[in-house]
Amino acid sequence: MKEKFTNLHFFFHDIVSGNSPTAMRVAQASSYTLLTGFGNLVMADDVLTSGPEPNSTVVGRAQGIYASASMEDLSFLMTMNLAFSDGDFNGSSLSLLGRNPVLHEYREMPIVGGSGVFRMACGIATAKTYSFNLLGDAIVEYNVVASHY
Repeated sequence: MKEKFTNLHFFFHDIVSGNSPTAMRVAQASSYTLLTGFGNLVMADDVLTSGPEPNSTVVGRAQGIYASASMEDLSFLMTMNLAFSDGDFNGSSLSLLGRNPVLHEYREMPIVGGSGVFRMACGIATAKTYSFNLLGDAIVEYNVVASHY
């Protein structure tokens, strides 16, 4: 097998408000830090699109869990499968696991595995918040570089 490198660019739409949220809190500690939400656990099935607009082409979904894991700042432990449904990557996925300090302008999280086209993947995902609102909805721009076989 020959090692390949793939660069991906997409937008992650995390919607926690309204009638059709794509992410919802499934657990909350009985006592948590209000400013950071420490102890909150959220299950997500967020849309990934080619552009920031909600009606952009859907390229996949981010399916997994994020949890507020810091008592001092707003940082999530992200455990996500980036499941692709478009083009050459249809049916393939990347596994992301890492710390996401969401208020930082630039964040890095490791890619720790993959399936399909991304078999035996490793790499890095960078995230930058594109927009967010007071309800907690966010659109995040992702760039991923993955090495795979």
